[in-house]
Amino acid sequence: MDYSQFGSMIPELIVLGIFMLVFLFDTFSNEKGKKILTPFTTLLFALGTIAIWIIPASGEEIFGGMYINDTATNAIKAILNIGVFIVFLQSAKWVESDEVAIRKGEFYELILVTLFGMYLMVSARHFLLFIIGLESASLPLAALVAFNKNYYESHEAAIKYIMTAVFSSAVLMMGLSFVYAFSGGSLYFNDLAYTIGQGEMSGLLLVALSFVISGIGFKLSLVPFHLWTADVYQGAPTAITSYLSVISKGAAAFAFFVIFVQCFGAVYSDAWEWMMYGLIILTITVGNLFAIRQKNMKRFMAFSSISQAGYIMLGVMAENGLGLAGMMFYIFVYVVSNLGAFAVITAIEENSGKLSMDDYNGLHKTNPWLAFAMTLAMFSLAGIPPFAGFFSKILIFTSVTASNSWALYMLVLIALINTIISLYYYLLVVKAMWISPEQPKIAAFKTYHCEKVALWLCVAGIIFFGIVPYIYQYCYDAVMNSLGVLAVVF
Repeated sequence: MDYSQFGSMIPELIVLGIFMLVFLFDTFSNEKGKKILTPFTTLLFALGTIAIWIIPASGEEIFGGMYINDTATNAIKAILNIGVFIVFLQSAKWVESDEVAIRKGEFYELILVTLFGMYLMVSARHFLLFIIGLESASLPLAALVAFNKNYYESHEAAIKYIMTAVFSSAVLMMGLSFVYAFSGGSLYFNDLAYTIGQGEMSGLLLVALSFVISGIGFKLSLVPFHLWTADVYQGAPTAITSYLSVISKGAAAFAFFVIFVQCFGAVYSDAWEWMMYGLIILTITVGNLFAIRQKNMKRFMAFSSISQAGYIMLGVMAENGLGLAGMMFYIFVYVVSNLGAFAVITAIEENSGKLSMDDYNGLHKTNPWLAFAMTLAMFSLAGIPPFAGFFSKILIFTSVTASNSWALYMLVLIALINTIISLYYYLLVVKAMWISPEQPKIAAFKTYHCEKVALWLCVAGIIFFGIVPYIYQYCYDAVMNSLGVLAVVF
């Protein structure tokens, strides 16, 4: 083996380097030193994020074509890192609490391991490496979900998560065994694409596609593979819930696009186009309808995230570079919007212990800044102009309709109708905070400084990145430079 090939894995090496430094610092520092573990890790990760953002991708295939770090994969890794950085800021007060402080090193280390696995997922061009990345990202999350070990709800959530993760991995592996048989003994994406392009549609390929969609659908919380989501989001610590709702979805969505466009693009109209129509319509509709019924804010955000996963999957249906660029921009906007909402939920839970939507009644009277930030997050998630969520929806709808297919037009029409439904339940939160005549149930409090920084970053992203085209242009250019590798066209 040529070990110099590892030099092309710059993002992975950066994350592993941060992991080792955090692990050594946590293991060998004294009690006084451990008090600065949180700022040390956050600062180190911020520097790593900047490095990933500015260091150009090598663009070369290594390990026999199993791995590639091109401009598109480098861009999605940078976007995921921004989300993780915001999560670190949001969770700073929680990890310093008496209950968690003794285990804060494990919290950061597990997060970094899952992020490393997600990096492998998005850079994989071989199903074996993809599975390694998927399991590296999934299994430590079970430990994170159970991080509040003294709470029954956290244990229950972890059991549900690990059971569904194991089942979904088994389904995915079954599908990949059919893929292996169909391709004549190869798990390379390019080999499979060549075999499908040379052959005819078969029942074995249909079964393989169904199983692969089902396996990845669990990771993305697509309906009907979403049943674990609300219970896990409610039982997990809020910092972990915010991480689950955004970062893991972004990585899985990008990997889903690459696998289905690069491997199975030749049978798009013959097989998986119609499968995905059903899944996307069900995901958006069911997520919206069940979100209306929720009063617990974490369950509310769970069904909101299910619906948002359906919108993200519209980028896959475009099956072109515009779709991927729109998907990446949508993921970035979703990161700042969803984490902005979770920053408010985290601050309120830590200071009052309240998680019910009814508890937000009259919030603007006692905590106007938090009410303002939550309002912007809800407006962005709903797609109200001129906030970033409006432009992300417009761009992803535009990419889907660029193919001039009547079926895709109908899909976008259904998604637009569901946007109106989502507007209703997002405005329920706004109504509670600003219009409800009830007296406030949450007393005024001072937000922790790190949480305040996270909120400012999210609010800035929601306001400016819908108007300033830098992020979309960055995603667009990254995809343009990776078209040959991704096997997609504009």
